Formats: sequence, C-alpha cells, structure tokens
Amino acid sequence: MSFAARLDAELEQFKRDGVYKRLNYLEAPQAARTKMQGRGEVVILSSNNYLGLCNAPDVVAAGKRALDEFGAGTGSVRFICGTFTIHRELEQALARFVGCESSLTYVSCWNANEGLVPTLLDEQDIVISDQLNHASIIDAIRLAKTITKGQTAVYRHSDMADLEDKLRAAKHTRLKLIFTDGVFSMEGDIARLPDIVALARKYDAVVAVDDSHATGVLGRSGRGTAEHYDMSGQVDIITSTLGKALGGAAGGFTAGPTALANYLTQRSRPQLFSNALPPTVAGSALAAVRHVEHHPELVTRLHDNARYFRERLLALGLRPLQGETPIVPVILGETAKAIQMSELLLDEGVFVTGFGYPIVPQGHARVRCQLSAGHTRDDLDFALGAFRRVGTKLGLI
Repeated sequence: MSFAARLDAELEQFKRDGVYKRLNYLEAPQAARTKMQGRGEVVILSSNNYLGLCNAPDVVAAGKRALDEFGAGTGSVRFICGTFTIHRELEQALARFVGCESSLTYVSCWNANEGLVPTLLDEQDIVISDQLNHASIIDAIRLAKTITKGQTAVYRHSDMADLEDKLRAAKHTRLKLIFTDGVFSMEGDIARLPDIVALARKYDAVVAVDDSHATGVLGRSGRGTAEHYDMSGQVDIITSTLGKALGGAAGGFTAGPTALANYLTQRSRPQLFSNALPPTVAGSALAAVRHVEHHPELVTRLHDNARYFRERLLALGLRPLQGETPIVPVILGETAKAIQMSELLLDEGVFVTGFGYPIVPQGHARVRCQLSAGHTRDDLDFALGAFRRVGTKLGLI
C-alpha cells in the first residue's frame, strides 16, 4: 500500500468511527455570531474569543497601523536582523499585565512552552507536571527528556498529596519545576495555585503556570490565575497566549524575572531560530492588552454569561461540569455521540465542537461550550433553545 493510500485508509476509518473532524469555513470575523460558508449566520460557542476582542475596532485599527509603520514581516530572527520597538512595547505591557518583571514573546504559546522547559532543564533537574496539562506542555517535557535528558514526573490531576510525594522523591535534584495549566481547557477547572505555591516554597521548587485560558479571563481585571487567588507577583513563571482573550490573532509569551527573559533570549531555540511575531499581530495584541486594562467590565460580563448559560443547561436536564470559568463542557460519554450532537447543533445554527478520545479520556466525550463577553442574552437563549431541541432528539432531555 502506498503512503497516500495508507493515509486515505486511516481517514476512512476515522469517518466510520464517527471521529472525523470536518473544517468549517467562516466568511466573517470571529464574533458572537458570524457567517459560515453554506450555513449562513451561526452563534459561536466554540471560540476562545473570551472578551470579544477579535473584531474590536481599536484592536483591528492598531494592527493596521503597525502594518503601515513596520511592514508585513520581520525578515529574520530578532538577534540577526533587529527587534522592532513594537515587540519591546508589547513585552513590557504583557509583563505589567500579568504581574512579572519581564516577558518575551513567541509565535505561539506552544513555542513558548517548548522554548522554556528544554532550555531550563538538564539531567540534574526535574519537571513535575499535572496529569491533565495541555499537549504543548507535554510535548515540551518530552523534548526536555529527549534532548537535554531532564527528569520528568506526573502527578494526578490537582492531587496535592501526589504532587508532594513527587517533590519529596526529587529532593536531590537541582531545579524542581512544577508546571501546571492555570485553567484546564477540557475540564474548565482552575489549578489549586495557593497549594502548589506553598508546596513549591516548602521544597524549594519553581512554579510555571500556562495561563492561556486564564489571561483575560480570571481575576477581577482579567490578569489571570494569580489575580484570581490574590497572588499576583507570587508565580515564578507564566506562559500564555495572545491567541485567545487578547484579540485572538496569534502569538504567545513567557513572563517572569528579568533574568529569565534574558536567558531565554540567549538560549531558547524557538526564540533563536524563528522570526518574531508579525508587527501587525504585535500591534493588535498590544491594543488588546490596553483595552482589557481600561475595560475590566468585560471580565464581569464574561462570567455573568458563563454563569447564566451553565445554570440554564442544568435546568434543561443536561450535565455541564461545575466550575467558575467560561469553559462549560457538557458530558455525553461516547465520542460519536458528542460529534453527532455538535453536528445537530450546527444544523440549528449553533457552532460548538464535540471532543472525544484521544483529546479526552475514553468515556468522557463532550461538547465544550465556550462563552464570550460578546454574547448577548439573545445569543445565549438562541443557543439554549437549540440545546433543548437537540437534547430531546437524542434522548438526553
């Protein structure tokens, strides 16, 4: 069987198993409602556009200004061809926003995570990771284990006794790096940051938090998991994204002490061998940070929407996971059922994605609803009506 034929055969099996992922093409910006090719207008419940900033006029205008001022691209990597001042301005703003001394931007948070762990660890060191961490953290740890021979351990999800056992077993290592998501993207739950930091102090460890689903989302003013717990400035390292609440264009960053940003500039391979963010992305992200700083009411509206939607789903008789975040997973069990529900909801004009194995464990398939400050009550009620009709059809209600 040829290479292409083998791939085609596997793809056909995905379709027979009901797990094939179809791309849906949008003809308008990400917003609470948008136009989908062949579908017309749909309500989006599957976007990380938590604050509705993807199409905010000031965010879009800032990207256009940066395009005019700095051009379309950077031409090469930063230390070879120069660093645009817009990148320095963005990094200063991001560090201030998340409560750190300094930050360094990457083309994605995936790159930021991959640029962090292998750079910091060697065979004398260990990274200890939550069981449900994002794939980018998992791959970053695999890189460190393979390339720099760093030691690794995994603790059961949010199980502080297990984390302490792992720290105790690693007492002779030089650097003990605890790495956790701030908000776990498939569950919507929040890391037990006060307990994690307390254990880190007890065992002389360093805490790194991937705040991709918390930046712009948690805390009184959207500054992330640390602000949510009134712990701003107490997290050693924060990685996060510009591709979700902060305008949704692209990019990521690592924030921490000034020495960390300087060290990553010298040694982090994704930083050394990749072009910087396109200036238009840096400009729009900078405007998004400033927008959130001036409009903390967006964060309040986001959580009001999430609370309303979760309560109404429960009232319908569905099973959303409890939580405090705008990630509202409705558990269905079987992967095929989750995908079927998402397709039926799309027929009703609601775009929400079904997830199954291997993205989530076997038997825990779900449709993951993600709320936005951009949603109106009419948008949410429209979506809830679709859930009622589809849930009834599938025998879930």
